[in-house]
Amino acid sequence: MRILLINPNTSRAMTAKIAEAARGVAGPDVVVDAVCPAVGASAIESHVDEVAAAAAVVELVAADRDGPSPADAYVIACFGDPGLDAARELVDAPVVGIAEAAMHLATVSGRHFGVVTTLSRTLGRAHDLVARYGMERACVSLAATGIPVLDLEETGSLAVETIASYSADAAAGGADVVVLGCAGMADLCAELTARVGVPVVDGVAAAVGMASGMVRMGLGTSKRDEYALPARGAAAPTLPPQAANLEVFA
Repeated sequence: MRILLINPNTSRAMTAKIAEAARGVAGPDVVVDAVCPAVGASAIESHVDEVAAAAAVVELVAADRDGPSPADAYVIACFGDPGLDAARELVDAPVVGIAEAAMHLATVSGRHFGVVTTLSRTLGRAHDLVARYGMERACVSLAATGIPVLDLEETGSLAVETIASYSADAAAGGADVVVLGCAGMADLCAELTARVGVPVVDGVAAAVGMASGMVRMGLGTSKRDEYALPARGAAAPTLPPQAANLEVFA
């Protein structure tokens, strides 16, 4: 089984970090290839960044689909789940967003969850996704740490302490589970679970587990109505030629 893990920002350091976390939970028969665009948003921290990220996701999924060995499933490794619906139009394989996967697994692990994310300006998108995934009753808190995304390329002690503090606050406020609201936090799950005392869900691990499980079940993306191929064909938007020059983090 092959899963293509897409980091929609251009940070190679973060892509490598996310890939390591994903492979840590993948089964021995699962190959995780991680890619990021060569050009685009360096971090997904605004609506403008979100548009660039969605375009990159569509470009990378279409390129893989048209390649010699298309993936069995796709994971979008950004908590805004950019381009999720568009990517599902392009393939019949499973396409899983990390916010979607983390929220669903959090409700299996406990009744209520809290989200701990990066900058406060991303909270509007997080609120939108909570509503989209039908999680209004389960989500009891959304908190921004003020840590920029790229500060998580190398998670230093100050960042860990800050995220741990906000996670503890979420638990104290009634969250049975904490959801980490950025793919760059993927390496902190075990430490935060031990420190906070409630399960902590990383969306990257959750999405890889969900995607691989769907492949084993033979469950893909429905091609009826909304997620059918686009009416004018399955062409991806035209991006600058260098956007296709990506590195696979093997």
